[in-house]
Amino acid sequence: MSRTSTSTYTVTGMTCEHCVASVTEEVQEIPGVENVAVDLATGAVTVTSAESLDDAAVAAAVEEAGYSLA
Repeated sequence: MSRTSTSTYTVTGMTCEHCVASVTEEVQEIPGVENVAVDLATGAVTVTSAESLDDAAVAAAVEEAGYSLA
């Protein structure tokens, strides 16, 4: 039985669909990530992964995309 973990983060600075695509692309590169859902209006980024994620890895991925966690 596979166990998945879902975590939600708030990203600041996103203003358009390109921002959403950049954040999604970077976060999806984290090992174990299965799905990334970004809500542009609220800045919420929901990440589903095979196991619990390291918050620092998520923060680094978001920063690589040019944004930061709230």
